[in-house]
Amino acid sequence: MATYLITGTGKGLGLELTKQLSELPETHVSKIFAITRSPPTPALDNLISHSNGWVVNVLASVDDTKSVEKAAGEIRGQLGARGLDVLINNAALQQHTPNNKMEDFSAADLSRILKTNLVGPHRVITAFLPLLRAGTQKKIINISSTMGSIAWADAMNFAQGSAYKVCKAGLHMLNMQFSLDLAEEGFTCLLVSPGWLKTDMGTDCGDLTVDVGAAEVKRIATEASPSQNGKFLNIHVPGHEDLPGRYDGKELEW
Repeated sequence: MATYLITGTGKGLGLELTKQLSELPETHVSKIFAITRSPPTPALDNLISHSNGWVVNVLASVDDTKSVEKAAGEIRGQLGARGLDVLINNAALQQHTPNNKMEDFSAADLSRILKTNLVGPHRVITAFLPLLRAGTQKKIINISSTMGSIAWADAMNFAQGSAYKVCKAGLHMLNMQFSLDLAEEGFTCLLVSPGWLKTDMGTDCGDLTVDVGAAEVKRIATEASPSQNGKFLNIHVPGHEDLPGRYDGKELEW
C-alpha cells in the first residue's frame, strides 16, 4: 500500500489524478495527501468526504518555504515511521502575453513564475526527502511539458507562455540533478508530460480531456521503477503512435 503526495490538487490534472488514485484498491494505496494553497475547492472537498479517509487535504503554498515545511511536519506526524512513497510535483502557473514574446515578460513576471514552477518543486522535494527516504517506493514524479523541451522549441513556438517554457526546461535539469544525487539510494526521479489537456491552463483547445492525461500519469507513477530514473516520458494514447512525440508513450527529447 503506497502513500502519495500531490501538489496543485484543487482543480485540473491534480484533482483528477487524486480522484483516480483514490479509486485504486486498498492494496495499492493507503493515503493520498492532496496539497492546495487555499481551502479545498468544492470538487476536492467532495472527493475527500467520499474517500473513507484515504484523501487528506494539507494546506501549503509551494512558493513559500515555511508553508511547505509546516506541511511536511504535519504529514510526518500522520505517517510516523511509515514514510512517503510517491511525490508528484504538479502545481504550476502559466501567464500569457499578447505577442507571445519573451520580451513581454518583466523580470518580476519571470521571477514569480520561476518561484512556483521551478523553485517550488525543489522546495517540496527537499522538504519531503526525509519522508521519501523512509518510504518503500522512493518515487519523485515531476509533471512537465514538451513546451520545456529545447529539442522541441521550434515546434512549440506557436504555444503561449515563454516564461512557462523556460521554467519547464529548468525543471528538466532539476530532475536530472536529483536523479543523479539519489540514484544510489534506489530513487526513481521522472519527468512526465501529461499532454495538452482541456483544463483552465490548457484551455478548451487542448487535445485531450483531463481524465485521459491523469490516467496515463497514474499508470506511469504506479509502474515506474529505478531503471527509468532520470527519464522524460511521454504518455501513451492509442491512435497517436504514428505521430512522433505526440502521445506515443516513448521517452522524450530534452
